[in-house]
Amino acid sequence: MRVYPYPRLTGPVTARVTAVRLRGPGDVREHLDTKGYSVVEQVVALGMAEREDWRSARIALTATVPVREIESQGHWSDVAVVAVLTEGATNARTVARLRQGATGDRDWTGEIEFDRDSHLDRASLAVHVVATVGGMAGRIIASTEQEWLIDMTSAAPLRDRQLDVSTVSFARGAEWLRSFRDAPWVVDTAGRMPTVRLNSDFEGLVALVDGQGSKVESVVGEMLLAQMCADVWTAVFHTAIGDLEVEDDGTPLLPPDWRGAVLREMLPDIVPGRSAEDALREVHIRRAGGGSWADLQPRIQYAAARRAEVPRALADTVRDIERLDQETQA
Repeated sequence: MRVYPYPRLTGPVTARVTAVRLRGPGDVREHLDTKGYSVVEQVVALGMAEREDWRSARIALTATVPVREIESQGHWSDVAVVAVLTEGATNARTVARLRQGATGDRDWTGEIEFDRDSHLDRASLAVHVVATVGGMAGRIIASTEQEWLIDMTSAAPLRDRQLDVSTVSFARGAEWLRSFRDAPWVVDTAGRMPTVRLNSDFEGLVALVDGQGSKVESVVGEMLLAQMCADVWTAVFHTAIGDLEVEDDGTPLLPPDWRGAVLREMLPDIVPGRSAEDALREVHIRRAGGGSWADLQPRIQYAAARRAEVPRALADTVRDIERLDQETQA
């Protein structure tokens, strides 16, 4: 829990996107279908846009602020509410001031507009309440607990992304794949999103993964998928932890893209009982030689297996094999 040297609001600040407009060539603007943003997931999926040539987006939003607390406490003056859109991958930052509907109104509304060329992947949209406190202007006295995600390419407003799985011949595919021609799959983390490459030359693999074939093959396929997912989680964790941005004082920063999401998911199981930032610092120190990196490997494997639901898949496989065996004997 972070401690501030000045009074802050205790009531929650929430934000919701109410409309999205995209501007294309000729200054033509079109509304994004309401299915393109989810209040539950708090995600805007700009990949759902009907036009692919949009150049900028304007997002309308409403923030709800605990105004009564502000008025009753009297700690703050010159109160303002601002929306801030940031993306670490491009260092882009856009700020827009929201307006209060009427004196005493809890809702503040406004729009924030950004250029498509300034963004690459996912941007975070947060709302902050800023005020003068003890004569010091520009103090942040409250923020939204969860940021909205503005996804530049996704066609579905989902916070959790699914990995891309593709089938390719390792023997006849890209040159880098040929050295893995005996492997059933590899995880490619070089792109914008991690991709699983299935080896089509591995006899029977694609059919098992697709769930084709007999009941026994279907059971084996489920276990195979779980193991593949565990390998994916392990690979993306090592990729994420191996390419961290570090501040001047040595503090590692959580990446803004899928790498950050992977670390936030797995760190609680790798370093239990610590905040994501403290756990990241501990893992980073160990990896850099300041502790036992080897001792963390079982925790990493455990975290990957949990995310891939390997224990459940294994239990289901054992149960299904026993049931099939009983059916055969009967």
